[in-house]
Amino acid sequence: MRTWARRGETPVLRETFNWEKLSVIAGLTLRQFYFRIYEGSINGERAAEFLRTLHRHLRGRLLVIWDGAAIHRSKPVKAVLTESRGRLWLERLPAYAPELNPVEYLWAHLKEHQIANLLVEHGWELSLHATRALRRMRRRPRIIRACWVQSELCL
Repeated sequence: MRTWARRGETPVLRETFNWEKLSVIAGLTLRQFYFRIYEGSINGERAAEFLRTLHRHLRGRLLVIWDGAAIHRSKPVKAVLTESRGRLWLERLPAYAPELNPVEYLWAHLKEHQIANLLVEHGWELSLHATRALRRMRRRPRIIRACWVQSELCL
């Protein structure tokens, strides 16, 4: 976006979009990641739906590394774990340790490099730009590897 200001004065851009209207959830493998954007907050039902989708699309056993957030311990998520019959299992990260979660580095890259200076007026515009940015990031395996390296998890 272009703007102008008098010489010596910093231009001020005002945006009115409320960034809290969209949420993103992602699953990160060693070579790929999967994501879904939701309007509003992610609750236990949406987390369970995302796990079911991952379970259908990925072969073999699936390890999910999550923090101890309430939605990750919800009844719908527990039901998905039971339905998977051992094909899907969960490991919890220690409390207050986002630096161990590789997905946090994915979000940091998205926010700091892909959509850092994005100004939008509507939620659908943010969703469109974020989706495009995440798809570009998926085509760059170095970003995915860097997320795992930064987290320093022993796999």
